[in-house]
Amino acid sequence: MAKKNQATKKVAKTVKKQKPVEIKEELLLQPPRGMRDILPKDQPYWQQVRRVSEKAAADFGYRRIDTPIVEFTNLFTRGIGTGTDIIEKEMYSFTTKGGEKVSLRPEFTAGIARSYIQNGMQVESKPVKMFYIGPCYRYDRPQEGRFREFFQFGCEAFGEQDAIVDAQMIQMAWRIVFQLGIKNVTVHVNSIGCPGCRKQYRNLLVSYFESKRQKLCIDCKKRLEINPLRILDCKEDKCAQVAQNAPQSVDHLCEDCRSHFKDLLEYLDELEIPFEIDPNLVRGLDYYTKTVFELFAGSIVEGAKRNALGGGGRYDGLVKLLGGEDTPAVGFAIGMDRVVNEMKKMGLKTYHPPKARVFLAQLGSFAKKKSLRMFESLERNGIIVAESFGRGSLKSQLKIADRLKVDLTLILGQKEAIDGTVIVKEMASGMQEIVPSVKLIDEVKKRLKK
Repeated sequence: MAKKNQATKKVAKTVKKQKPVEIKEELLLQPPRGMRDILPKDQPYWQQVRRVSEKAAADFGYRRIDTPIVEFTNLFTRGIGTGTDIIEKEMYSFTTKGGEKVSLRPEFTAGIARSYIQNGMQVESKPVKMFYIGPCYRYDRPQEGRFREFFQFGCEAFGEQDAIVDAQMIQMAWRIVFQLGIKNVTVHVNSIGCPGCRKQYRNLLVSYFESKRQKLCIDCKKRLEINPLRILDCKEDKCAQVAQNAPQSVDHLCEDCRSHFKDLLEYLDELEIPFEIDPNLVRGLDYYTKTVFELFAGSIVEGAKRNALGGGGRYDGLVKLLGGEDTPAVGFAIGMDRVVNEMKKMGLKTYHPPKARVFLAQLGSFAKKKSLRMFESLERNGIIVAESFGRGSLKSQLKIADRLKVDLTLILGQKEAIDGTVIVKEMASGMQEIVPSVKLIDEVKKRLKK
């Protein structure tokens, strides 16, 4: 019996000594589906979009705001609406270690409205104008020009209900796209009314779509119960055909909404912005009221899908819905990914930063140390300098200077570093001259002017 116990103990010890088998997950050298790297070769397009957009925002008096990428989930479910595709299918939502339910932002407006309330911006002079730029996230089906991580530029204005602000938003969005070189752009506008007149219109829509229920897709049959306006925006061909003959919101506006829409169209006429009234245009978020608009690139071809570059509208009830004061508001967003894609298709020019006209070459360890301070001094005085500090030979550095087509090359060797001098070489003529380091900035500026 004792021997048996000893054998059992030995087996137990053996089992204890065995290490658990570590299963390594395969490392995928790629981002998740629907996300991608924006490589250095593509950055000039993005820089151009950012520069033009931010310049337009500044011209129209908008100030930048940055909100968190992660917000509490109920901010979006309450603001955007539970019957929307974004909330039902497309949000990246999770529970934190502390038990908080949060989501990656699927859009900016709800977060900015939250910030407007939280930070007491309602006491500022109206309208309160803000712009934003950054990434959003939606678990959408990736397709051309659409990603699960996508970038938006947009503007929001709080506190003014006059249609002139709506027109200015359209003007700004149109100007940005036009200045980027995308000339063939049409603005589609519609009015979906206020909650008062939309109730009657909703009943008419339900009655119409109920009679066509068998022709609707599965999603639209659900929307019929929750949010029938979204059927007008369905991308399924059979639903689009049914929607063509649906009642139009502009025919069922109250007096206030009709007057507001009329004013908007008159402002757009005055601005000479190409637009057309699109009775089937709605936006995918519940908070919109009255004005809705989208910008489409390219000519309309029968049966072809239109490329929407951006859009927006009025959302007069959102701030109150989130717990703030009753505040009219309007905004727009431009899809930067789509705009960049359109620019590439059209072969449009991109942003090119100012070119370096001076190259700093160094030879030897002591000269390399001195060249760091010299490089900083030149840059601080507004002289753009190129360099290749890691290269050892002067010949290889001069080849780089030739390739960059600089005007001047500054050569700092061991002797020059000790003497406090620099060799200034004019690349076109090949002439070179020794200049004291203390006079280098003035000498370089003088030669560049020539």
